[in-house]
Amino acid sequence: MAGHGEWRGYTSDPVMATGLVCLPPKIALGTLLLGTTATPALAAPITLPYMDKINAFIGSLPALDPQNAASFALVMGLVAFSTTTSIVLLRERRRFARRTQKFRAEIANLQAADDRATLLMGSDRQLLISWVARDGEPHFEGDPSIAGDGATTKRALAFGHWLAPADAAAVERALDQLKKRGESFRVTARTLFNTFVEAEGRTFGASAILRLRDVTGDRTELLLARAELVSAKGDLRGMTLLIDSIAHPLWIRDETGRLVWANQAYLRAVEADSMEDAAHRSLELIGEQARGEAQRLRASGKPFHERVKAVVGGRRSVLDVVEYPTGGGSAGIAVDVSELDSVRTDLQRQMDANVRTLDQLPTAVAIFDGSQHLVFSNEAYQRLWNLDAAFLASRPTDGEVLDRLHSARKLPEQADFRAWKSEIHKSYQSVESREIWWHLPDRRSLRVVINPNPQGGVTYLFDDVSERIELESQVNALTSVQSETLNTLKEGVAVFGTDGRLKLHNRAFAELWHLPPDALADHPHIDKIIRACRLLAPQEEPWIDIRGAVAGLADARMGVSCRMDRQDGSSLDCAAQPLPDGATLLTFIDVTASVNVARALTERNDALERASRLRDEFVHHVSYELRSPLTNVIGFAQLLSEETVGPLNDRQRDYADHIMRSSGSLLAILNDILDLASIDTGSLELMPEIVDIRSTIDAAMRGLEDRLAEASIEVRIDAPADIGSFVADGKRIRQILFNLLSNAVGFSAPGQTIHVRARKGGGEVVLEVRDQGRGIPPEIKAKVFERFESHTLGTRHRGVGLGLAIVRSFVELHGGRVELISAPGEGTTVMCTFPMERREAPQDGRSGQNAVPPLAAE
Repeated sequence: MAGHGEWRGYTSDPVMATGLVCLPPKIALGTLLLGTTATPALAAPITLPYMDKINAFIGSLPALDPQNAASFALVMGLVAFSTTTSIVLLRERRRFARRTQKFRAEIANLQAADDRATLLMGSDRQLLISWVARDGEPHFEGDPSIAGDGATTKRALAFGHWLAPADAAAVERALDQLKKRGESFRVTARTLFNTFVEAEGRTFGASAILRLRDVTGDRTELLLARAELVSAKGDLRGMTLLIDSIAHPLWIRDETGRLVWANQAYLRAVEADSMEDAAHRSLELIGEQARGEAQRLRASGKPFHERVKAVVGGRRSVLDVVEYPTGGGSAGIAVDVSELDSVRTDLQRQMDANVRTLDQLPTAVAIFDGSQHLVFSNEAYQRLWNLDAAFLASRPTDGEVLDRLHSARKLPEQADFRAWKSEIHKSYQSVESREIWWHLPDRRSLRVVINPNPQGGVTYLFDDVSERIELESQVNALTSVQSETLNTLKEGVAVFGTDGRLKLHNRAFAELWHLPPDALADHPHIDKIIRACRLLAPQEEPWIDIRGAVAGLADARMGVSCRMDRQDGSSLDCAAQPLPDGATLLTFIDVTASVNVARALTERNDALERASRLRDEFVHHVSYELRSPLTNVIGFAQLLSEETVGPLNDRQRDYADHIMRSSGSLLAILNDILDLASIDTGSLELMPEIVDIRSTIDAAMRGLEDRLAEASIEVRIDAPADIGSFVADGKRIRQILFNLLSNAVGFSAPGQTIHVRARKGGGEVVLEVRDQGRGIPPEIKAKVFERFESHTLGTRHRGVGLGLAIVRSFVELHGGRVELISAPGEGTTVMCTFPMERREAPQDGRSGQNAVPPLAAE
């Protein structure tokens, strides 16, 4: 109530009195976007227009007694209160109606603002993040896919997961300053998806708002172009620095051929201080003719590539110049190849030497390049696979070579050849060497090494180890056989290493010296072995020699052999022999029985030698004692047969001839015995002379003419007319032929033929006598050359068995040999072979002319 009964009321709504801070985020965003502010409702006065009239009516009433007045006053007060209350109620209802209408209008405006804000937010791909309290929880409005397809709202604040690292760090720093200090910002950031996002941050009261908006359209292209420009400038700057650091001259020319840029190497080559200095003085690296050719090719759009001579830094050099046309001119580079020719020559010489070396290797080598083409193969490779040289010269691929070898069945048999070949070709992508084994169908074994080359491709090494594997197998088999053999030997065998310790022994060694197995199991030293063995053989000297052979210096070790007499009465032969690997082999042989037998044999041999000397002396003495009276008998028989003392009748003449023949035969036997005795004593000497072969054969036959005629046996001589002569003892040659012919006549039947054949050749003379008799059985043929071996073989021939013994002895004295070929029913052939020349000088005269056999002479 205020003045004159006027009542005025003021009311205020806290919602209306609240500023933008308490508005919803969308309304705040609409306000932020539209630049408008909602005005709150103000307090309005409330006026009662009938108060004055009521007061005037009350004043016009007559005065009343106090009681009535009080009652009246009470009634009137109640009426006034009711009326006032009604009026106030009506006015409040009108006021609230107006306020409700106003609130509805304001709500409609806010709803419109919210719709406009929603429409505005939906028009762009963006996300609004607000913090009512700067350290409180964030509220999100908008499209969270701006942080990536399928992204959540929480992921939007993880800038490092969807923004470029540098931009993510910048946005995080700006957002931190916005929360702490209220500093607004606007940043354009690049995402990991190569798009751009605009991040804008502002404060409103105690709240902080961050808007993330996808930048699209022309602005995106502008940003992309700007980023590419920055990147291009950086790349250009880096490329310029890189090109300046290159040691080869590089340059750029415009359309007219004028030099517009060059690197530092070019400036040093033309001895210019700067690009301006080179352009001012017109310094060029290549000559005018080369530049003209490059200009001509550039006009036609073709590159210029040529090797030219130029002066680089005051030194004459050879350059490989390449110049390519560009949109606004050309760009070129020059490479100094002055040393390339010498290096290439040295490299070619080295390669030729390597090729010659590889061709001498027994290991097959094949080199394939990165494209799997054959670039080199040595002769061993061609021999190993028997490949055509023309095929290898055509640079076949690795697969073609394997296919050809597979079709020729020269590769290992495979169930899946393609998979096997693919496995082999994996070496082209490997960096490690491989070693595999191939067992070929022809039973060869190859060790294959596949080595990747640093420049690409592989090198195959094929080592034929068939022989080595076979040798290893043989060595293993031999080792096993030798071990078993050593264990079966009765001789004790022990092998000591270079350290003097026992490495190998057989059972006989342990049994011979009574050594227990546990004493030999730890490979004892030779000293320990000697101490154990000296219990049975205490002699000191043999063991000193054995120890020196086993444990002595390597260059002083020598073979040792000795005999030990043990205390048990046995005898051992010991031998120590150094082995090639530095070890020493000891052998112990029990020779007790041999020693006893040798002793008995020595005694028997002495007795036999004494008996032989007695026999020889007896034969020699008897022969001489019989020869003198026999000579007298022969002389007197000749006198009788010649009838010098008177005539003889036929019977007496037959008796005299019989005495002559018998005496002659006995004299021949005595002479043979004397010759054999002379040979045994070594007193018989040959008298070398020039012997005519045909004459000697004829002289030997003349001594048998009577026997040949009596037995009706023909002798055919097969000797070339120009067979000539040779150096020998003529008398002994005639004696040899006489004995052979005499045997042939004795074993031949009447009417048969004896063939005498003589040949020269190869520095030898061969005299051959062949008969057609019964032949000699094998069991007799082995004894026919022994003394006093006589066999009639069913004939009437009788003899003492000295003829062939004399033949063999005389032939061997001449340095020749005798061969006998015979079989029952096929006759007998005896061949005597003499050397044509002898060292002794022949005597004067020729043998064979008018000579008679020894029997005829005597």
